[in-house]
Amino acid sequence: MTAAPQTAARSTTAGSAAPRPMPARPRRRWYRIAVPFGLVAALIATSLITRAVDRPDPDDPGYLSPVETSGHGGSRLADALRQRGVTVQRETDLVPALLATRAGPTTLFVPAPDLLHPDTLGGLSTLPTGTRLVLVDPSRRVLAGAAVPLRRTDRRWTTKVVGPETAGRACPLTELGAVRQAAAARQRYASGGVADLCFAAGLARLPGAAETVVVGADDPFRNDRIDEPDNRELATALLGVRGRVLWLDLDGPAPPPPGAPGTAGQPSETSDPGDSPVEEPGSGTPNPRPGAPGSGSDDSSSGGGENGENSAGSADQDQPNPLWAAFPPWFWALLAQLALALLLAVLWRARRLGAPAPEPLPVTVRAAETVLGRARLYRQAGARGPAARTLRAATLTRLLPRLNLPVDTPPDRVAAAVAARTGDGPGETEELLYGADPDTDRQLLDLARSLDRIVRTVVDVPPDRAHPAEPPRTDPTEGGPR
Repeated sequence: MTAAPQTAARSTTAGSAAPRPMPARPRRRWYRIAVPFGLVAALIATSLITRAVDRPDPDDPGYLSPVETSGHGGSRLADALRQRGVTVQRETDLVPALLATRAGPTTLFVPAPDLLHPDTLGGLSTLPTGTRLVLVDPSRRVLAGAAVPLRRTDRRWTTKVVGPETAGRACPLTELGAVRQAAAARQRYASGGVADLCFAAGLARLPGAAETVVVGADDPFRNDRIDEPDNRELATALLGVRGRVLWLDLDGPAPPPPGAPGTAGQPSETSDPGDSPVEEPGSGTPNPRPGAPGSGSDDSSSGGGENGENSAGSADQDQPNPLWAAFPPWFWALLAQLALALLLAVLWRARRLGAPAPEPLPVTVRAAETVLGRARLYRQAGARGPAARTLRAATLTRLLPRLNLPVDTPPDRVAAAVAARTGDGPGETEELLYGADPDTDRQLLDLARSLDRIVRTVVDVPPDRAHPAEPPRTDPTEGGPR
């Protein structure tokens, strides 16, 4: 008499003490792909940012200055020129530098031409005879303002070390005969046959009474790269050919000249020959370079004249610099190999492809621990449907041999046989064994308890004591027993 209430009390206590469903944790499978590729992207971005920050800009203080000893300065080049007997004269303004070129054959070195004011660029186009003008990586504005008939073509992200040849042709500059290779190929130029191109079109010379040399990279002139292969020989040969160097050292963007005339492009002072073209000493005639306005050359062939300059300015568009052209081919091949190795490592560390392969357990694990661990995995994944199908399949595996039924028995016959043992209705039993998947954890828990009750009942009740099928009940109003 007391056993039944105690059993009911235990059932009530067990039901109330059932563990609450834990909130499903977010899946972290995407970490396996996101983390490796994120590291690679961070490495590439760090390399690009470091390279961009490390490379000096023309407006940095001391950039290619003959008195600056840091990595982006030019003091080591100035010392090398002096050791060769070349006079180095430092100027901080373009107007005194233009006046100093009248003293004799001179090399006017402009390492940062973009800092010049547009109203003073015209003075670079009319230098005295015997003057060499060396411009380092001038922009389109400087080329147009100084009347230099060159067109900027492709540009690399990093400077490339190349030989003096261009398209298989030897460099015509005799002073560079000792240079085997140098870091001069960053910005390339095209001239339409007017200029002599060297170092894979990274260096261009416009011959004439006053010649102009354009170098598309600053690496041969910098302190931190002058000792690399033949950079010193290239820089000293270009600047020391006249025996005297006027080094234009600008500490920032040049201000506009005072009293600038209406015609832009020429420096002006009251006694400065910049009001008119710079004249050759004793000759009284200017010496414009070939292709410059007023040189008398054919506009169609040299790109000179007003129409030629305008057409060159309109066609002189900086081509986009694709990232694949910024690095040598071996860099991309190495990057592809690293990406392939990373992909193989991801596949190796990821889960197996396909169905899980059964493997023997290395140790003996208690059945309760195995069931609990598997249940927690189902719970974490929210897989109520697979868990319910697993429970029903295990129930049928134990019931069918007890009922002497084959595996392919129809569900209605299985439900009828089980109902005969348990005393439940066949429809209710079929719903338990073959019904729909539960929608909540509570429904899954009720299903598991019901299946466990069915298994215990069928196993414990022998066949001869099975409950017979109940006859259909009749309505008491029809005369049946009440």
